[in-house]
Amino acid sequence: MERTFLAIKPDGVQRGLVGEIIRRFETKGFTLVGLKFQKVSRELAEQHYDVHRERPFFPGLVEFITSGPVVAMVWEGDGVIASARKIIGATNPLNSEPGTIRGDFGINVGRNLIHGSDAPETAQKEIALWFKDEELVTWQPHSTPWLHE
Repeated sequence: MERTFLAIKPDGVQRGLVGEIIRRFETKGFTLVGLKFQKVSRELAEQHYDVHRERPFFPGLVEFITSGPVVAMVWEGDGVIASARKIIGATNPLNSEPGTIRGDFGINVGRNLIHGSDAPETAQKEIALWFKDEELVTWQPHSTPWLHE
C-alpha cells in the first residue's frame, strides 16, 4: 500500500477544521497510520521546506508553519498520493475546485490549510522527517475488503 504525508497547517487548526479534514480522508477509504499534534520547531520547518530555501518566500513559510500547532499525519491506501492531492485542491485556493479542502475553506495561497506530499519520493522523505518508524501503526480496518478487490 502507498503512503503519503499530510499536515494540517496552523490556519486549519486555528479555524477548527481538523475533524472535517480527517473525515474527508476517512470517508474516502484511506487508513490513518500516523497522527501527531505538535508545535513545529524552526529546524523541522527549514528541513521540510528545504526545496524552497533559495526562494524569497522561504522565510515566510517557516514563520507560518512554526506560528501554531499542526496536525501531522500519514495516510495509507491505493493511489493515496494522487487522490489526496485531488481532495486537497490546488495550492492557490482561488484556483481550487469546490468540494476540495482548499476550494471549500481556503481564502489565499498564504493560508491554504493543508500540506500534502506530491510524489512517492517526497512522501517517503517527508514521512521519515516527521515520524519515526515506531510511531506508524500498520493495521487493517474492517472495511478494507469492501474497498479493495
